[in-house]
Amino acid sequence: MDILSEQAAEEFIAARAFSPSLPGFVGIAVDLLVDPACAPSGRRPLRHGFLDTRSPRVLAVSGPPSPGLEVGLLRMSHDLAASERIVDQHRLTVLPQAAGTVHPEGPAHALGTATAGIRVGLEAGLDEGGPLGLRRRWELAHTLAPVLAAAFANSPLRHGRPTGWRSVRQALRRDLPVRPGPGGPGDAGEGAGTIREDAEPRKIRDDLKQREVREGVDPREAWAAYVMDTAGSTGTTPRQVLRHGGRLTSGDLERHMAALRPPVAARGHLELDVADRQPGSGWRIPAAVIAVLLDDARAAEEAAAATAGLAAEPALWERAARDALTDPVLAAAARDCFMAAYAALARQGVSRELRDAVAEFTERYVHRNRCPADDVLDSVTARP
Repeated sequence: MDILSEQAAEEFIAARAFSPSLPGFVGIAVDLLVDPACAPSGRRPLRHGFLDTRSPRVLAVSGPPSPGLEVGLLRMSHDLAASERIVDQHRLTVLPQAAGTVHPEGPAHALGTATAGIRVGLEAGLDEGGPLGLRRRWELAHTLAPVLAAAFANSPLRHGRPTGWRSVRQALRRDLPVRPGPGGPGDAGEGAGTIREDAEPRKIRDDLKQREVREGVDPREAWAAYVMDTAGSTGTTPRQVLRHGGRLTSGDLERHMAALRPPVAARGHLELDVADRQPGSGWRIPAAVIAVLLDDARAAEEAAAATAGLAAEPALWERAARDALTDPVLAAAARDCFMAAYAALARQGVSRELRDAVAEFTERYVHRNRCPADDVLDSVTARP
């Protein structure tokens, strides 16, 4: 049994954070929130991936790494159809929203056991500069995260009643910072290399590159700090365990990391968990937008310019969860990001059907400062 020191634990986490590689492969996972809360236990193989029981309320459909976005979407479509048949066999209903009973001030582990999201796994990127470099992708993922969370908010109710939040799921993250800093995740205080939103795009890109060199944010160190300083189900962090004389093994750390549900995670690859479960086939939209904004070099540059000033915004995750795209800062960034995503999908020649779906979502929600949660709230308030 390998007992780790604090330094050895940090090195263990950092060494497993990323496997640098050129972007291209895409993995998708879709949670199913079921009613009643009696999901069948265990893992079931599907045509391409697996159906796992995360809790009595949540089943997770996990697809394999796929060579390109459209292959990943097709495989997930097959696996979701098979999963829905399994759900029907157990006389369960898949809810169209991302949360149903969890309290917005509930425990952190409720993210994984009582809410439903859509996760996208992407290659880590290259150990070099540029928009497809690991460091730039790590920062962009963090600044994009609250914007995408606002756009795809879809959990405004608890026990069928409005909670005051458009995303109960993201409300559980409302104290998160926007960007991981040099001292670990969230070290982005006043004057930490912020960039004016009204700057010219080229100026923003230049400032981003200079800031990257000046601050020296290392994604592996940031991830290790996050893991070491985040409490598990016992309420203590790995660092606290070690500093109070406890013992920690590599197996303990691996279990702790597997249970964490941050919006951006390093799991050998880059994982983004920023979108609430969408109704029907709407899960394809966040998967497509997230993948193309990170993996298309031009779209990544445009998204970086659109979100460059967000690290200086106060309480942005709280605003994303409560106000979604009624917040003018988030709305402006979302419009630019979705336009960049659509243009990238067109350049890449993806199917007309997928491009039309992204365009329809953009017109129905993003350009109108709305999110799917607003439809839910409209239907609730319209009831007699």
